[in-house]
Amino acid sequence: MTQPRDVALVDELRGQPDETPWLEFKHNNIDPEVIGKRCSALANSARIEGRDCGYMLWGIEDGSHKVVGTDFRPDSDSVKVGGQVLQLWLANKLQPSIAFSFRVVDHPDGKVVLLEIPAATGTPVSFHGTPYIRIGSATPKLTDYPDRYQQLIERMQPYRWEQGISRQYATGDEVLELLDYSQYFRLTRQPLPDNRSGIFDKLEADRLIVRDVGERWNITHLGAILFANRLSDFDASLARKAVRFVAYDGKNRAATVTHRHDGQKGYAVGFEGLVGYINDLLPKNEHIGSALREAHPLFPELAIRELVANALIHQDMTVTGSGPQIELFSDRIEISNPGAPLVKPERMIDLPPRSRNEALASLMRRMGICEEQGSGLDKVIAQVEMFQLPPPLFRAEVNSTQAILYSPRTFADMTPEERIRACYFHAVLKFLSGDKMKNASLCTRLGIASKNAAQATAVINKTLETGLIRIADPDHPRAGYVPHWA
Repeated sequence: MTQPRDVALVDELRGQPDETPWLEFKHNNIDPEVIGKRCSALANSARIEGRDCGYMLWGIEDGSHKVVGTDFRPDSDSVKVGGQVLQLWLANKLQPSIAFSFRVVDHPDGKVVLLEIPAATGTPVSFHGTPYIRIGSATPKLTDYPDRYQQLIERMQPYRWEQGISRQYATGDEVLELLDYSQYFRLTRQPLPDNRSGIFDKLEADRLIVRDVGERWNITHLGAILFANRLSDFDASLARKAVRFVAYDGKNRAATVTHRHDGQKGYAVGFEGLVGYINDLLPKNEHIGSALREAHPLFPELAIRELVANALIHQDMTVTGSGPQIELFSDRIEISNPGAPLVKPERMIDLPPRSRNEALASLMRRMGICEEQGSGLDKVIAQVEMFQLPPPLFRAEVNSTQAILYSPRTFADMTPEERIRACYFHAVLKFLSGDKMKNASLCTRLGIASKNAAQATAVINKTLETGLIRIADPDHPRAGYVPHWA
């Protein structure tokens, strides 16, 4: 059965003034070699023209754009090539692989075949090893037009998950039902427009929705993952990106589960509620070291906020079947996300983070959900030091990244590895503030009494041995210590 969207799409394409570099009309020309060259040319030309897709249509008259119908059936035996169905043959001849789609459209005026070709990303699309381009009605080799080739290279971008489509061909009413648009305006500190067109203009400006055909809209992955009222209203792959929270009454996963929460709301819509839920479950400490003497949560809220936001932003959205997870144990909280980190764990604190999801990160920073780029983990470490907690652990697994905050422990109860990590992080914080780590500052950080300063000296020496820190000025050893990369 023909989808209403395809009929609307055919009519919109027919409404174009003439054939464009990304659009071609045919009647019954079914030469496989011609189709293959056109696939390459339209994919490359669509990217140059800033289009997401190129199109070929059979059954449309060239000049008038009238629907005249076609006998072409892309899955019929008559268009097999070397015993292969046309679509499989094309898939093997086009490189890199592109998700083109043939669709037979029962238009009210006649049968139309629609070929939708995604625009090139990453590298030009080739047919039989040769990339093509559209120049007027001709399909020359791309390499014969170096200016077009350069344009294509400049405009090709790697695939961005945020730009993908979570819901296609939605009515305006459906958009307003599926997305919590009022929260979008509240969080971005914009006045709520008093008319629908004003609402859609703003949502479109931030690429939360994009125009489709027939006065319909597409909700992007970015719009859904941030502002969905219910992620389960979208496909299962998006629903699995919801945040999962589990609390245990012991130190491992064999302990009894006391609380479980599977998020349903988009990240922006549900963030404050999630952080509040976690904080309400945290035990309170009356006294933590010498810095705080009032009842406070076991972990600083700012650290929780930033690490959760970090997991949301930096996850690999292309990893299917999993999303961010928060696990609360009696002695620690573990926050993990799919995808290995793009920087070494030891450098997460000082390097501006490289994000796979730049649009997501930018909008979340704009909404105040996380800190400005490059400052979030600095503040986490600073909060950990102020609460005199053991240093956090940032760990890279094969397909995930993990951040662990530990409950309060004295210096005597810290492991040798934790002492070294605390020393390194302290040196980083000092360097980032324009200072140098010294024995006295490390004593304060670790809760070591001044009379026991030799304990801090021993930690510094062990950290020097690992190569994580160095003497700031070899000619003046008392000047202090800096990270190895400083």
